[in-house]
Amino acid sequence: MDLADLLTRPEGKTLEFKRDVSSPRGVLRSLVAFANTSGGVLLIGVEDGTSHVRGVTEPLDLEERLANLISDSIAPRLVPDIEIVSWRNTQVVAVQIYPSPSRPHHLGQEGPENGVYVRVGSTNRRADPDLVEELRRYARGEAYDEQAMPEIGAEAIDLGAATEAFSQVRELRPTDLETLRLVTPHQGRLVPTVGGLLLFGRDQERSRLLPDAWIQAGRFLGADKAEIVDQREIRSNLVRGVEEALDFVRRHSLYSADIGPVRRTDRWNLPPVAVREAVVNAVAHADYRQRGAPIRIAVFDDRLEVENPGLLQFGLTVDDLRRGVSKLRNRVIGRVFHSLGLIEQWGSGIQRMTTACLDAGLPPPDLEEIGGRFRVTLWTQRVRLPPLDTRDREILAAIPADGALTSSIARAIDLSARATRTRLIKLVERGLVREVGAGPRDPKRRYYRS
Repeated sequence: MDLADLLTRPEGKTLEFKRDVSSPRGVLRSLVAFANTSGGVLLIGVEDGTSHVRGVTEPLDLEERLANLISDSIAPRLVPDIEIVSWRNTQVVAVQIYPSPSRPHHLGQEGPENGVYVRVGSTNRRADPDLVEELRRYARGEAYDEQAMPEIGAEAIDLGAATEAFSQVRELRPTDLETLRLVTPHQGRLVPTVGGLLLFGRDQERSRLLPDAWIQAGRFLGADKAEIVDQREIRSNLVRGVEEALDFVRRHSLYSADIGPVRRTDRWNLPPVAVREAVVNAVAHADYRQRGAPIRIAVFDDRLEVENPGLLQFGLTVDDLRRGVSKLRNRVIGRVFHSLGLIEQWGSGIQRMTTACLDAGLPPPDLEEIGGRFRVTLWTQRVRLPPLDTRDREILAAIPADGALTSSIARAIDLSARATRTRLIKLVERGLVREVGAGPRDPKRRYYRS
């Protein structure tokens, strides 16, 4: 174990410092939380906050005491790695816990309902009954949105809405509803799944049975929530809700103006691909079993915040997300979003979002677990000029103030229309070019410099 490296890190989701074991219950709670969440390392003999190494006396006795405490106090049984690590003239006891396949673990004295803890940032949070049940589902390999809803029939799925959503992809047959797990057999009949009702359920049934599955969008003046200038409650099915949420953001945030000495220059202040990924990820990974916790989209002058209910999936950290590691919470929603092209490649959303921001000269997005929610923040202030190759600069120079068609841009830079179109799409995604037309197949769509 690299103690020197661990001491340079702040306490967080997978790391905690303890001066001693004078409060065994606090130590045990941390170990239970590590096992239930993403694993972690507990260093005993290091002061909280300062990372000052005080060391421990009688490390062998402490090692044995810890092993007995963990064995006697935590259920199901947890087997940690306990190591004595030398540091200068003293020793530190390191306890490493791996994400457990036997979740949920709990403190025996507090019981299986009240003694379950999870890790949120650098704190341990007692899991409520819903979170305990999610831990159990995760251990069984089940997803909440695959659960049957036997109180209603398959007719609660709006086949017309599903057919319309798939119309640009393929023909949707009634039998596809079961293949996509929008409906599932239950006691000899087909009933909707939770995911099916969320995606294509009729409004009345979805609102009655899943009243908290909606998107709350707001535009705030300035950089805080003191004054709201517009708000919207988006209660459509999830597929339509994504587009309505994106329309709200476009209307309030994506278009801004730089006032120069001669003329006004309009530009997009966030790359559309980053906004789309943030919204789609929030909808696909939200924990829809939580009550009173809609997805929230907040537009400020300097940033966009997209927040969904639910911690990261068990076993995941923010660093994992940045590396492209992903675990899908909602399999039905993920399967349908992937079929519709809303999710292009598993685990690529955060990386695509980050790349789009960096390509536009913006800071990388902030990713945070806050309470029982996950938030993505996209910042609108450029920290540097976007990198452009020669061809991209030629394209931007070839676009006049009143816009241009693909064909005229291609002629101006002596490039094929297809190659020009490919580059224009990437420039649109980066927020450097705006596309105006009736749709992606509109032959008269025009491009404007942002």
